[in-house]
Amino acid sequence: MKVKLEKILDHKAIGHKTKRIAYQIYESNVNEKEVVLAGIADNGYKFALRLEAVLQEIAPFNTTLCKVELNKKSPLGTINTSLNPEEYSGKSIVLIDDVLNSGTTLVYAVQHFLQVPLKRFKTAVLINRNHKKYPVKADFKGVSLSTSLNESVKVIFRKGNDMAVLE
Repeated sequence: MKVKLEKILDHKAIGHKTKRIAYQIYESNVNEKEVVLAGIADNGYKFALRLEAVLQEIAPFNTTLCKVELNKKSPLGTINTSLNPEEYSGKSIVLIDDVLNSGTTLVYAVQHFLQVPLKRFKTAVLINRNHKKYPVKADFKGVSLSTSLNESVKVIFRKGNDMAVLE
């Protein structure tokens, strides 16, 4: 049986949402010299790359990308980042993922970053679903969706043909 996909966001809409979130990140960090964009692998990091491209056009501060790798099925394991804790200590961080489902991935990634003192910590997601198990929220979100528990949201990042679909 073939799964029917319903397009939630097309390439143009994702571009608009990305730009809006980038402006929100800029506004909340207007006095910063540097902001660390920590994208959760794989799609959160891809989304962070898109946000960084917009921020480089609009914001006077420097951006540093950080790739966050964790096992989403078993988030209690080791979390690896492409930056050492000393490189983001005392800085403003935005933790980025594509979809906020139950909040499990985000809450464990947040916990990892809170091991060092930070100046500011915010979260950004392209799609926020309303089925959270944990009291975690996205500070910046592209769109909020109320979906059933048996539906899944998938973001597909393809050059020139990004989309978000409901399965």
